[in-house]
Amino acid sequence: MKAIIPAAGIGTRLRPHTFTNPKVMLNVAGKPIIAHIVDRLITAGITELSIIVGYMNQVVENYFKKNYSIQCKFPIQKEMKGLGHAILQALDDSEEPAMIILGDTIIETDYKKLVVNDKNIMAVVKVDNPRRFGIVEIDKEDNIERMVEKPDNPKSDLAIAGIYLVRSQKLLKKAIEKLIDEDIKTRGEYQITDALQILIDEGENIQAMLIDDWYDCGTEETLLSTNKYLLSKIPKIEKTFPNSILKENVFIGENVEITNSIIGPNVSLGNGSKIKNSIISNSIINRKTQISNKLMDKSIIGESVILDGKSSSLSIGDNSLISE
Repeated sequence: MKAIIPAAGIGTRLRPHTFTNPKVMLNVAGKPIIAHIVDRLITAGITELSIIVGYMNQVVENYFKKNYSIQCKFPIQKEMKGLGHAILQALDDSEEPAMIILGDTIIETDYKKLVVNDKNIMAVVKVDNPRRFGIVEIDKEDNIERMVEKPDNPKSDLAIAGIYLVRSQKLLKKAIEKLIDEDIKTRGEYQITDALQILIDEGENIQAMLIDDWYDCGTEETLLSTNKYLLSKIPKIEKTFPNSILKENVFIGENVEITNSIIGPNVSLGNGSKIKNSIISNSIINRKTQISNKLMDKSIIGESVILDGKSSSLSIGDNSLISE
């Protein structure tokens, strides 16, 4: 089965980090967001990827060509016209199925069951405040009847989570092309949910599937929360460093140096980073960054940054120097 991953977005809410990397390539728990997603898909039996790229597309392409052997195509979305328009770039005219999954959200579910499923599926998750989300209304058999974007008076607490399984690429392609031909937009864009609603109105059944949980990576706060969650799933680090303590939920990359420091909880240290005389918690430190004499919490630090000084909570892009 083919998986389609929209990954063309800029990620303006994650600047300055997305000045030098597309959003899906930001690191959490030791590797890019999209790599966590793809690893789950490959384990489930996905054999082909179409990663829709746009902003800084070469960064995504180079990473996958270097690190993965799975068959992978990189359709380009040249204009940002919405999620439906993005997905259209990867669809063909076959009756073959496809799984669509967002490139910036970690979703916990049984992907193997999805791969062998013979139905149209949309993943949903229960939320406390459905007014903030696109929600689905379902019948007694869990078939979706209607999708509503941020309703004022929601009739459901099931939010759209970001996985769509379609049994026919051809049907979905025709539905999206109808949106474009008739200029049907929601919030100024061609949406995948509007295309799926066309399929429902034309008699296709799409079943709601409740997922275990989802972890968004769209803001600095949610990126750190996702990092914390993913770190809780990896084995405890057994390395030791001079006069240093590693607390729970820590990722340590290759060629990392730590001296006289306390690392953790919930910290990712990228390859080649150097930490000295510091206490760091709840943070993502990218590769080749040097930190000395710092007390840091809830921070995201880019690549090749040099920090020396006072306690703080920081968000610093690549190739910066700060001395306090």
